[in-house]
Amino acid sequence: MQLSEIDNVKIYNLSVGKSLPDWLTERKKRALLKKNVDLRRRIELIQEFDMPGVSTTIRVSKDGQYIMTTGIYKPRIKCYDVNNLSLKFERCLDSEVVTFEILSEDYSKIVFLQCDRYVEFHVGHGRHYRLRVPRFGRDIAYHRPSCDLFVVGASSEVYRLNLEIGQFLAPYVTKANEINCCAVNEEHGLLMLGTESGHVEAWDPRTKSRQGILDCAMHCTDSEYKNDKLPAITAAKFDGPLRMGVGTSTGHVLLYDIRSSKPLLVKDHMNEIPIKALEFHKTMDYVYSMDSTVVKIWDKNTGKQYTSIESSADFNDLCVIPNTGLNLMAVEDQKMQIYYIPSLGPAPRWCAFLDNLTEELESSAAQTVYDDYKFITKQELESLGLDHLLGTNLLRAYMHGFFVDVRLYKRAKSIADPFAFEQYKKRKIREKIEQERPSRLKVEDNLPKVNRDLASKLMDDSGRKKKQTTNLLKDDRFKALFENPDFEVDREAEEYRLLNPVLSRLDKNKDKKMETETSMQVEETEDKDSDMELYDTSDGESSDEDRSWVKEVKKQHKIIRNKSRQEDDAQPIEEQVYESNNAPRSTNIIKSITRVSKASLGDRLAKENFSTMVTTAGGNREMKFSMRGKKSETQNQKQMKKHHQERKQFVRKTGFLMKKKLPKSL
Repeated sequence: MQLSEIDNVKIYNLSVGKSLPDWLTERKKRALLKKNVDLRRRIELIQEFDMPGVSTTIRVSKDGQYIMTTGIYKPRIKCYDVNNLSLKFERCLDSEVVTFEILSEDYSKIVFLQCDRYVEFHVGHGRHYRLRVPRFGRDIAYHRPSCDLFVVGASSEVYRLNLEIGQFLAPYVTKANEINCCAVNEEHGLLMLGTESGHVEAWDPRTKSRQGILDCAMHCTDSEYKNDKLPAITAAKFDGPLRMGVGTSTGHVLLYDIRSSKPLLVKDHMNEIPIKALEFHKTMDYVYSMDSTVVKIWDKNTGKQYTSIESSADFNDLCVIPNTGLNLMAVEDQKMQIYYIPSLGPAPRWCAFLDNLTEELESSAAQTVYDDYKFITKQELESLGLDHLLGTNLLRAYMHGFFVDVRLYKRAKSIADPFAFEQYKKRKIREKIEQERPSRLKVEDNLPKVNRDLASKLMDDSGRKKKQTTNLLKDDRFKALFENPDFEVDREAEEYRLLNPVLSRLDKNKDKKMETETSMQVEETEDKDSDMELYDTSDGESSDEDRSWVKEVKKQHKIIRNKSRQEDDAQPIEEQVYESNNAPRSTNIIKSITRVSKASLGDRLAKENFSTMVTTAGGNREMKFSMRGKKSETQNQKQMKKHHQERKQFVRKTGFLMKKKLPKSL
C-alpha cells in the first residue's frame, strides 16, 4: 500500500508492491515470503488480479459481486468473485477484445466485440455463439427494453442485433463517416453516438429516427487550436436523464444538458491527449475523466479539480465501484491498478477492512527517528546514573538501547563528568590555534597525529597492493580512528604486550627490507660471490630472527607472570582462629562436602575461587583443575578391599597337595 496526497486528498494505491513470479514453486514462494519483508507486508486485495501482458477493459456486474476484465496475450477474460477475493474463472479467446458488455445481473451473459469484426456471446459454461459484422467495430451498447444490441465502428451505419429473435435489424444510417463511441440512457433509452467529425447524434430506438445533432467541435476549439483536423468524439456518458458528458480527442470534456445546444461546462486536460473514459459519481457532484496519463476528478458544477491519479503505465479503461471510493483501472502493464480514496466514499462491503486499515495508518503516522532524543546503550545509561528510570516514560526502548531526551542527557552528562565541557573547550581551542598557527619548518608529513604507526602500515600496504578495495585512511567511517585520541592504541595493555613480539618482528622485517632496497640502489655494481653464499646468509639470518623472537616472547610472559605474583603477594592473608564453641562441627563439614559434590562444575569452581590461569600468546588464557571422585565410589573401593582380605583368611589353601606324590599303580 502506497499513500499519496494530491491537493490535500489522500489516495491509497493498493496494487503497489512486489509480486511473486508465476514460475516459482509453492515451496520457493513460501521461502521467499519468509525472507522478503516487502512481500509479507504487501496488500493483495484480489488474488491474481493481473494479466500476462496488458489489460484492456474492466467492468463490474450489476449486482456488484463480480469483476470482469480482458487482456492479452493470449487474449482472455478473467472473472473475479469479490466475496472470496479470488479468481472465479478464466477463459482464452480467439482474438483480442475491443470492448464488452455484461447483459445479465451476474456473469452468466456477456457479449464481446473483437478486433476481427466478430461479436461473441458467452454464457456461464463458456462460448455460446459468435457472428460477424460488416465493418470493424469500435463500441457496443445494449438497449434493455427492446433487447437491441447496437454495434458502431468504421462505418456510417449503426448495426442493430435483436437478441430476442436472434437476427439483424435494419441499421441506423448517420451523417458521419465513422462512429467512435455510443451510449444508451437507462432512464428514457435515448441512444447517443459520438462521431469522428466532432458531432453527437441522438437516436430514439422507439421511433427508429434521429432526434437531433449536436456540434461539439465548435465549443472545444479556440484561437490557440493549431491542428487542421477537427476534434473527434472519443468518449460519451449519461449522467441521469438530462445530463451527459462528452470527451474529445483534444483532451476536452464538455458537459451538456440535452435540452440545450450549448455546453454547461468545458474542462480542458491541458495535454491534448484523447479522453478514453468518463464516469460520474453517484452521490457527489464529481466527474472522472481519464486519458492515457492521468485520471482527473473535478466538480461538475464549477470545474475545480478535486484530485488526480497518475500511474507509471498508461491507462486503458476505468471502472468506479458505485457508491464507494474504490476505483479500478486497466493499464498497459501486467498488474491492474486499484486506488482507494476514502473522502469519496467508504470501502465496498467485500473489503470493509480497508477503512480500518487506513485509520490505523493515519493514527500510526509518527516519526520513527527522533530529532530531540539521544540514543544510549544500557552501559551508558548505568554510567550516567539513569538506570533507575527503566520502566518509566522518560526512556523509550529501541533495539539494544534507549531513546532519552537530549536535555536530560546533557544534564546527566554534566553531573557525571562536570569537567568534560572544560576539557572539550580547551581541546577545541588548542586545535583552532594549531590550525591557524603554521609551523616554521614545513615538513611533508602525511601521517595523522593519532595511531601514526597504524597509518604508516596502511599506507605501505596500499602502496604495495595494486588493487586495494578499501582504504581506512580515506574512508569517512574510520575518520575518528586517526583524529580522536580516545581511539589511540594502548601500548601498555596486556594484549598488546603479548602481540608486541609479533609486531616488532614484522617491523624488523620491514626495516630490513627497506635497508636491502637502499643498499641495492647504492651498490648496484657490486656482485655476490655465489648464490650458495647468499642462501647460507639468508638462512642464518632467519634462524637468528626466530631465536630472538622466541626469547622476546618468553621475556614478555615472564614479566606478566612476575607482575601477577606481586599482585597476589600484596593481598593480605587473614588467618581464621576459632574458639571451642564456635569451631565448625564435623557434621557441618560433611554436609557442605556433600552439597559441593552435588553441585555442577561451574558452581564448584566459582565457590572454590579457583583463579590459577595461564596466559598464552595472542591474549588466550588457560585454566586447569582436577576432578574429585564421588564419596560413594571411594566407600565401595574400601569395602571391596576389606572383602578381599577376609576371603584370603578363610580360603583353604591347596598348594600343599601338589607336593605329595601320588602312589604308583599296583
